Amino acid sequence: MKYQPYHYQAYATQWIIDKKKSALFLEMGMGKSVTTLTAIFELMYDYFDVSRVLVIAPLRVASSTWEEEIDKWDHLKGLQISKVLGSERERIAALYKKADIYIINRENVTWLVERFGSDWPFDMVVIDELSSFKSSKAQRFKSLKKVRPFIKRLVGLTGTPAPNGLIDLWPQIYLLDGGERLGKTITGYREKFFLPNKRNQMIIYSWKLKDGAEEAIFEKISDICVSMKAEDYLELPKRLDNIIPVDLPKKAKEQYEVLEKELILSIADTDVLAGSAAVLANKLLQIANGAVYDEDGEVKHIHDEKLKALDELIEAASGKPVLVFYGYQHDKDRLLTHLKKLQPRLLQTDQDIKDWNKGQVPILLAHPASAGHGLNLQTGGNIIIWFGLTWSLELYQQANARLWRQGQKQTVVIHHIIAKDTIDERVMKALEDKDVSQAALIEAVKARVAKYKEDVPHGK
Repeated sequence: MKYQPYHYQAYATQWIIDKKKSALFLEMGMGKSVTTLTAIFELMYDYFDVSRVLVIAPLRVASSTWEEEIDKWDHLKGLQISKVLGSERERIAALYKKADIYIINRENVTWLVERFGSDWPFDMVVIDELSSFKSSKAQRFKSLKKVRPFIKRLVGLTGTPAPNGLIDLWPQIYLLDGGERLGKTITGYREKFFLPNKRNQMIIYSWKLKDGAEEAIFEKISDICVSMKAEDYLELPKRLDNIIPVDLPKKAKEQYEVLEKELILSIADTDVLAGSAAVLANKLLQIANGAVYDEDGEVKHIHDEKLKALDELIEAASGKPVLVFYGYQHDKDRLLTHLKKLQPRLLQTDQDIKDWNKGQVPILLAHPASAGHGLNLQTGGNIIIWFGLTWSLELYQQANARLWRQGQKQTVVIHHIIAKDTIDERVMKALEDKDVSQAALIEAVKARVAKYKEDVPHGK
């Protein structure tokens, strides 16, 4: 296919060529991959500026997306790739294969760094989904930091650079510039631009920006980061978001409240920490979906109300393909059993993607973490159903963008099945407010703790 770039794509390609360190904050569907590959081709064969490029990407993207982009466009046909994936033996063999671009999944970054150390062979590194390096405590960040001095050019790509706030920016920008713009340490960055927000004694859960800090941060990184929103450049399809409320049966509601109360009272006399809050929130989300793992790891059935609502939505789709997002393993198992006659398909392989896009899959089941970055599913359908919600705004947005993106010819309908008077409602509100930080989760749990403390008689 002949490549005729949009003007913003041509601008972004030149941005990469002109800068030794750069980041493209391009929203989903704006063609980050082809834009970057075009820059790589020019840097390699027109400017003779780079010779070996490493692309770090989520596993599914690493295994298919970049190769598909090269195969798709005529002007990229000369690029040779080697996928450093699979077993250690397969990865080593791939490293010694002659290629222009070597593609590795982010989970193996530490392995790669330990293998080469100061003999780092890649003069250009592209981090596809730079936001996956947003934690300064993560091993992948620490590993890449070690070899950063040996990298001539570094490009970061993401549509969501700060899904939980600007506090997430420091590690990502540090990998680009070694601390030139936002400081050498995360502590210094926080002290300069933030104030403690929500805390529990000495433990700080969230930070708020100082007055004028947002503008100051953007100004400091503006020479190496360019941000573009899809709505400003693309004709995105219309999107409709629906809330499908379900009432829990009396017995299920009682079970939910009992389990909620027991879980909450077990931590009510102690400080609500992130660990306990996350465990509690996950348990309550499971119950809202209809089942929960007990302490022995066995699945305890609670209700089928969401399955009934799903049946109605599928029937209303009148034969149109439906993409269903689930949250837990037992959700997946129950969905597969319940929908057996409709022949649902799990999103697992590249063939599943191809069949879906051909309209051959009536119901595609996917976990949002497996249907995130880089997957093009928009030609296969236009209906999404969230059977179970996620606290992750990044996963939520990325999952929806599989259908709500350029190339979609129909209005995208996104249904959210919400169990009334459960934690579902809090998660939905947090997603709508784009406040899905750890602090929001903890506050949600604290609110329930306060309620149940009030219900417990004094002296008990």
